[in-house]
Amino acid sequence: MQRSIYRSPVLRRTALCLALGLSLSSGVVLAQSNASGVVFGRVADPAGATVHLQNLDTGFARDVSVDSEGRYRVGSLPVGRYKVSVERGGATVETRDEVQVALGGGVDVSFGGAPTATSAQNLEGVQVTSNVLPAIDVSSVDSRTVLTSQQLQKLPLARDVTSAALLAPGVVSGDSRYGNVASFGGASASENQYYINGYSVTNALTGLGFTSLPFDAIDQQQIFTGGYGAEYGRSTGGVINIVTKRGGNDWKAGVGMYVTPQYLRQSPRSIYRSNGVLYQYRGDNKSTDMQYTGYISGPLIKDKLFLYAAGDFTSSDSIFVNNILAPQKTHQTSKATKWMAKVDWNITDSHLLEITGIGDKTNVDRGVYVYNYATNTQGNYIGRDKLKNFDAGAGSAPGGDVYIGKYTGYITDNLTINALYGHTTTNHVRDLDYAGSPNCPWITDSRRNITSPIVGCGLVNGTVLGEGAKDKTHGWRLDVEYVLGDHDLRAGVDNQSLESTAGNIYEGGYRWVYRNAGRVTGRPDIVPPPGTAYVVEKRLFQTGATVKVEQEAQFIEDKWQISDRWMAYIGLRNEQFKNLNGAGDVYVKQRHQLAPRLGVTWDVFGDSSFKVYANAGRYHLAIPSNVAIRGASASMYYSEYYTYSGVSPNGEPTGLTQLGSRSYLNGEDGSTPNPKTVAAQGIDAYFQDEYILGFDKAINPDWSFGAKFTYRKLKSSIDDFCDSRPFEKYAARNGIDISNASIPGCYLFNPGKSNTFLVDVDGAGNFVPFALTKEDFVTDAGVGFPPLKRSYYALNMYLEHHFDTRWYGRAEYTFSRSYGNSEGQLKSDIGQLDPSVTQDWDAPEIMQFTNGPLPNDRTHAFKAYGYFQATQEWLLGTNVAIASGRPANCIGLDPVDAIQYGASYFECGFKPAPRGSRGRLPYTWQLDLNAEYRPLWAGASQPLAFTAAVFNVAGNQRVVSQVDVGETATVSQVTGLPIASEDYRRPLAFQNPRYFRFGVRYDFSL
Repeated sequence: MQRSIYRSPVLRRTALCLALGLSLSSGVVLAQSNASGVVFGRVADPAGATVHLQNLDTGFARDVSVDSEGRYRVGSLPVGRYKVSVERGGATVETRDEVQVALGGGVDVSFGGAPTATSAQNLEGVQVTSNVLPAIDVSSVDSRTVLTSQQLQKLPLARDVTSAALLAPGVVSGDSRYGNVASFGGASASENQYYINGYSVTNALTGLGFTSLPFDAIDQQQIFTGGYGAEYGRSTGGVINIVTKRGGNDWKAGVGMYVTPQYLRQSPRSIYRSNGVLYQYRGDNKSTDMQYTGYISGPLIKDKLFLYAAGDFTSSDSIFVNNILAPQKTHQTSKATKWMAKVDWNITDSHLLEITGIGDKTNVDRGVYVYNYATNTQGNYIGRDKLKNFDAGAGSAPGGDVYIGKYTGYITDNLTINALYGHTTTNHVRDLDYAGSPNCPWITDSRRNITSPIVGCGLVNGTVLGEGAKDKTHGWRLDVEYVLGDHDLRAGVDNQSLESTAGNIYEGGYRWVYRNAGRVTGRPDIVPPPGTAYVVEKRLFQTGATVKVEQEAQFIEDKWQISDRWMAYIGLRNEQFKNLNGAGDVYVKQRHQLAPRLGVTWDVFGDSSFKVYANAGRYHLAIPSNVAIRGASASMYYSEYYTYSGVSPNGEPTGLTQLGSRSYLNGEDGSTPNPKTVAAQGIDAYFQDEYILGFDKAINPDWSFGAKFTYRKLKSSIDDFCDSRPFEKYAARNGIDISNASIPGCYLFNPGKSNTFLVDVDGAGNFVPFALTKEDFVTDAGVGFPPLKRSYYALNMYLEHHFDTRWYGRAEYTFSRSYGNSEGQLKSDIGQLDPSVTQDWDAPEIMQFTNGPLPNDRTHAFKAYGYFQATQEWLLGTNVAIASGRPANCIGLDPVDAIQYGASYFECGFKPAPRGSRGRLPYTWQLDLNAEYRPLWAGASQPLAFTAAVFNVAGNQRVVSQVDVGETATVSQVTGLPIASEDYRRPLAFQNPRYFRFGVRYDFSL
């Protein structure tokens, strides 16, 4: 039955496009290209039949033949709206209009015979009925969510890519200290890949974050949560793949404005220590954000050459107060400019060329003042902190310029070629300008029970970016697709080089930490004189180099249509990784990393209404560039202790007397490691195995549901260990003199396995292999490294109401567990920003009691989102997210502390405190709402839209991360036990406070 409630012809056509697009949004599909889609189907009477496809916006057209069984398939199609027709003898005999080709999706458009289950299959010309079943793509096997530009506008979402990705099952927010990033399927947040128009724009240095683009330039955003094919690699988390909008045959333009006013923001919660003492006042930490948007789209040459260009221009004015350890008040102005321009050239209907340019630049200017916590007043001006394309806290917003060229050639009906080249450049700058002192080192006062903490004049009070920081990438890929009977074969090459110049140093050159006098664990040479109340620790940390990662891959895949109801996917990817240090020397080389990908799908009833699928695959990840900055190039990191008699105005101690000797931490003494000694010989790549079993079922024309089970297991990891004892044990057992050996402070290795290292046994370049077994890593106290463990399993269930020109909704529940002794490349327990060189695995003692629920574990997660077309003018949307809290820990001192790390062990009170044994943070829930008003008085096409959204309606500000370090670095001289930390369980981040966003958009024809 056809419905006609509040329907205009324009609304009806738009509703159809959305219905077809949304029918693919939660399916499981196999990419034919990471920037295109597929149309396939069957013609009941194949004799003399040809299938004709035409893009309704650009005029691009293709004709393909039908095989003897009536089947046809058209791959590598630009996403968009198509008319699909069957022709015989030059005459059109049957047509399906408004067929939506989704990113990476397959649309079944069949002709003749009994009606089937997909929207496209039931279209009669341009007639639209609302009781057709949505398509379930039975031609493919992976797990993804595809969001269209219409959905991104209609749902209450922050205008960024990560917020949209969080709608997908198994995706959770990463630790706040890593910025606005997400964790997929229990993996650390640096294990994802991000693509725009087929080219990777992932952060070249750390893998955290990506170069972004104007939000309204997104045509479709694809979120892979597992099971992706052999064309994708370099990810053990997830993949976000974006295709931008493109121009058509009609000139269009639009402008918009969005404002988030400060006076409607809820005040953030202030932070208190567990003893009730205020740590940071945050009540006034608010901002006003303004964003102006615009786009233009149209034909430079009708049916041939098209332009689409868009821009986002955002400014934000904010005020925030720092914590009591560095009492400052900052007035910040941030300006972000994002632009995108795309030219599409249909050279012929058989040859397409695309050129994309993207810019993403952010400039932040901070004016910093003294803040008086006693009077809650602003004091003297300290200086300015200026940043360009640099996220000072997380490094997850690389910014930069991106240029991409892509060619698609339809050589024959059965042979298609895709070729792509891209490159990116990013410059990172940080300038500090002090008002009162030429030098302001980092000052920390960790003394207990003091009323007047020592403060410095520093602006950052941490590490600062070195000069000349920049990132560059370039890459190309080529793939060939050939249809041979029941087999759709693809083979390709995928290469990319990443180069980064980076480094850090403590602000002012040093860090001074004031401490209570006492025994320092692992430092018997530090003996304060009797009667000494306080000591000060001096630390220096400095790194800097230009490093490179070269990534190459080849892949082949076969999509085999075994029968009308069974399809098998067989793929193989071969990865090669090469890491180079600051001197240009290779320190890790990994070849022939084979990653098989297998899948099968069963169209149970043969009508695309019920699909059962399964897949299994292996996924590899390269060592990130940042490892070479500190681990394979020269770096300096040492600690010295002093008594002092006074403090200078900039917070530095005076009257110093050194206690004990200088201690180099991690063996970082300023010398460049020999590349032969940086990593274990023949080190295995970082890789993970994954298995998925699921189904999708259409209930009726409006509803569908499904479930899937996912299991992931990290099989091999790469981290560093910094313990000389295994070498000493091996040398003693084998009679090797290492009294003059040059042993690096840390080696890269495969945790939990036997590893072979080259050791310069005499300091003169005489390298001897040390084949260390797992037993060699066992200490004299019987403590050894445990086997590597990171496992993730999840059961996801969903129920979806497909858009029927009135409303759309999706609800899903995920039960999951992420557990083991290693998060992966990151260590969210302490927010350590050193992918693949965390303090985990540095010594056996540090891995004791580490097995348990990992930081990205959220046992229960419920997500529901959708929108309702209340009238022709009014649309309402909602987004609900509920999740279990993060596991809580107690990290403290170890009685041996062989590597002098202080409070870094899963022990408290010199007793085991296993991972996750301190319960969980509270569960979180959030409700977001939005409304859109498109007045009819503005025109029949309703070009004017007023929008309003409120995020976190209830204003919940529950703790989402906390300080898990439960002890200080000192031991009580009275009790002989570690001294408890006042900061234990202190909140680090809360849910974002409630805020409102208002917008207006106007779209018009030129």
